[in-house]
Amino acid sequence: MEIIEAKGLSKVFVLKDGKQVTALGGIDLSVPEGQLTALVGPDGAGKTTLMRLVCGLMTKTDGSLQVAGLDVTQRPQAVQDLLSYMPQKFGLYEDLTVQENLDLYADLHGVTQDTRQQRFRHLLEMTELAPFTERLAGKLSGGMKQKLGLACTLVRSPRLLLLDEPTVGVDPLSRRELWQILQQLVREERLSVLVSTAYMEEAARCEKVYVLNHGHFLKGGTPAKLREVAAGMCYKVTPPEGMPLRSLQSRLLAEKSVIDAVPSGGVVRFITRGNPVELKPLARLSLTAEAIEPRLEDGFMTLLKEDVQEQGGPAVQTAAASSGQMGTFSERSRVAAPVEIEVHDLVRRFGDFTAVSHTSFSVHRGEVFGLLGPNGAGKTTTFRMLCGLLPATSGKISVAGVNLRTARIEARAKVGYVAQKFSLYSSLSVYENLRFFGGAYGLYGAHLYARIQAVLREFHLQDVADHAAGSLPGGYKQRLSMAAALIHKPEILFLDEPTSGIDPLARRTFWQKITALSERGTTIIITTHFMEEAEYCDRFMIQDHGRMLVLGSPEEIRQRMRLPDATMDDIFVAIVEQARSEAEKDSKAKGAVS
Repeated sequence: MEIIEAKGLSKVFVLKDGKQVTALGGIDLSVPEGQLTALVGPDGAGKTTLMRLVCGLMTKTDGSLQVAGLDVTQRPQAVQDLLSYMPQKFGLYEDLTVQENLDLYADLHGVTQDTRQQRFRHLLEMTELAPFTERLAGKLSGGMKQKLGLACTLVRSPRLLLLDEPTVGVDPLSRRELWQILQQLVREERLSVLVSTAYMEEAARCEKVYVLNHGHFLKGGTPAKLREVAAGMCYKVTPPEGMPLRSLQSRLLAEKSVIDAVPSGGVVRFITRGNPVELKPLARLSLTAEAIEPRLEDGFMTLLKEDVQEQGGPAVQTAAASSGQMGTFSERSRVAAPVEIEVHDLVRRFGDFTAVSHTSFSVHRGEVFGLLGPNGAGKTTTFRMLCGLLPATSGKISVAGVNLRTARIEARAKVGYVAQKFSLYSSLSVYENLRFFGGAYGLYGAHLYARIQAVLREFHLQDVADHAAGSLPGGYKQRLSMAAALIHKPEILFLDEPTSGIDPLARRTFWQKITALSERGTTIIITTHFMEEAEYCDRFMIQDHGRMLVLGSPEEIRQRMRLPDATMDDIFVAIVEQARSEAEKDSKAKGAVS
């Protein structure tokens, strides 16, 4: 039986100026009962609109839509009684405890006292939140907040659960735990789940996947069926020693016959319709590509590229490849490059809590350096201290040759910063935001105008220059944030989870920009929860509970962990779990001695 059935479903929005925008155009959808079904697609594909139609929070323009055999338009309340919906920004009350949030949502849904006690016990055990019922929601880590949001959504037992990108901004450990919960709910309660996600490995866990773009479905089916779209076109290649994976990726993406290229497992995976032997970047370097089996992401990227080409536009806005020597940020060149950031014995305490404990590292000019860790590990605190946004309790930080403790304003003039959440002025236009931030960095007159025009071109924002920043899709907002951060040509660029919530297509474009900046000598410091992006870094460090666990290049860390072919997700989980296991043993040993 199908829990959701849509035929010819359309949704058209009428703007204030009378223009019509088609968010969904004549789609057919069939979601099986008692299974996990995924929606994947780029920003603006229509995923959230579809979910809101299913919930009865919006009314369709045309077509039919039924949930559990009920017409959503005619009986919206009856449909809402059968389902639970967790939107991207779920409304937890941060000044209430975990238990008080559960009680509040149970009250809102009319859950009886007898029913809620058993339900709460089950949800708290499943989400491992039982020890934290008296903790304020605002004091939880990002992963714990997501699990509490899911528990609040499930205070009643629905037939259908709708999740709109539930794991955005959540680390791999927390994502894995959240998906274990979902799979347990499907297995034990025969719950039907429709989830939209930006992570292809999550979509691969579902029984059925729909690929959505510009309001229409490109293809639907099992993950295996969607992988077949890229069958016979997938290859991997290892760059020569000293060349970052991201440099070879960028040049492969610039080839017309290459559909996609991405660093993974110490190699660059790519998709091409042509003969890989004929690809110029491989021929120049005498590299041999090896055929490999496709992944779900390969099928997804192939479908997107084909669809965009049919619409008459480029699938990926490729950054121009450097005309000089290909990227060679090797260990030798890193040591030779000047140190841009020096951190020694860095400590940050909040009262009795130590967020960062005696951390030391350095970053060299032109290096891409990653700060990674689980939610609550201390990486954002470290990041904010490096940016000069938060003073250190003790230790030394030097940025661009300037001591942050004594000359913070001078140091900040040499850096650009892209915040995790969109932090520009939503009511101002794209152009007005760039003019404001350029002026804040000391640019004026003809120089300011020239830089605005340059970044508008570089980030393909000319067509939306007069649009309000708050009205832009997520991918455009991210590009605007980058443009504002780079308008004064900073020596160092800080990026705080810049790709959170954006799809693989937009992430490729973003990393091409980063590659080009790095090759021009800009130093990049980045935090991310997409562990695959650690492959783009020359080096990265992983923190947990304020302590540095590991520091090195992706290849060095693979060798150290004896996981030569592992994904970065697997390596991250292994490092954090090993450190936590050792810390637990030490704690028990100290307890036994005392």
